Amino acid sequence: MAISELQIALIGAGAIGVAIVWGYNVWQDRQHRKTADRIFNGEQGDALLGTEADVAAAPEEGGERREPRFADAAEPVDVDHDANSSAAAADQASPAAIPVADAATLTPDAAPAAALPAEWADDVADCVIYLTATEAVPAPALWAMQNVWSGDLDKAMHWLVRNDTDGSWRRSDANDSGRYREWVAALQLVDRRGPVSDSELGRFYDGVQQIAQQTGATLEMPTRGDTVMRAGALDEFCAAVDIQFVLHVVEATGGVFAGTKLRGVAEAAGLALEADGVFRARDAVGGELFSVANLGSEKLDAETIKSLATHGLTLSLDVPRVSNGVQAFDRMLATARQLAGALGGVLVDAQRAPLADAMIAAIRAKAAELQQRMHDADIVPGSTRALRLFS
Repeated sequence: MAISELQIALIGAGAIGVAIVWGYNVWQDRQHRKTADRIFNGEQGDALLGTEADVAAAPEEGGERREPRFADAAEPVDVDHDANSSAAAADQASPAAIPVADAATLTPDAAPAAALPAEWADDVADCVIYLTATEAVPAPALWAMQNVWSGDLDKAMHWLVRNDTDGSWRRSDANDSGRYREWVAALQLVDRRGPVSDSELGRFYDGVQQIAQQTGATLEMPTRGDTVMRAGALDEFCAAVDIQFVLHVVEATGGVFAGTKLRGVAEAAGLALEADGVFRARDAVGGELFSVANLGSEKLDAETIKSLATHGLTLSLDVPRVSNGVQAFDRMLATARQLAGALGGVLVDAQRAPLADAMIAAIRAKAAELQQRMHDADIVPGSTRALRLFS
């Protein structure tokens, strides 16, 4: 049977249609495979997680700032010293119920914030909590709110406010009558009495959260458990470097020094008698280098020193509180020798043994070692941070 031209045309059209459908299916399958490859190879972001760039830019949980790591403590030399008490820290539950803001959302329209003044708020020495309110909060109102609980705190606490014009921070007190959107509450973590307790930290967190709830402020703060552990680690480090070197000048034959002569000799050595009954040597900016006190219980005030008779003097160098421990020790040693020579005394160590050259070398080396460890931990000896921690 002969095949007509119409039949041939229909057969050709059908073959072309089948080819088109097959080709489209092949192309669609390849597109699906490419999409799947991108997803499983991580080239396409998850709509819930955001892009890799978004994740990398996100702040740490609770807006917590990274703190320095503190090295293990070494045994100090055998001299008099005061040390912070070490405290074991247990992780506690993080406070909730207050939204924690990304730092980038805190002040979208204001000037960039300046650094916090270290004498009032310090990311190493303090637990720092940022509060940002939608509307400016009157300082007297906030002060009244915090008065309810701040008196229960044992460690120093300060409030700071931010100037919207230049972004600077300043301390706010009970006499402040301004209104501010941005606040900082800072609680000192450590002093020479030891670390902040978990219960005290709890009162601080709860109190600041109550203020945030009452003012509608957003909080940026570290977790309470992390803060407790940080305070314990900081106290342990401070205790390990908290050394006071002590020398004594005593009368050579067991007699006494006359107070009237003592004052003249001390002032000739560059010492000044201060209101607390102690002679002090100070640096060019007024920082204490070392002190000279009566070996007995009586203070060396301006009146009683005239009739005072003392068996000796005590010279003390507080290593964490001086900027250059070796230089301060050398000056203290020179002053001790000057006093001993002028008063007819002898120089002895903390155990009342004559001060040997080996002991002098050991003290100088230890002062240098301790202060280097402080530098390494970003606690510069004699700095505002150090003076606060070792107070």
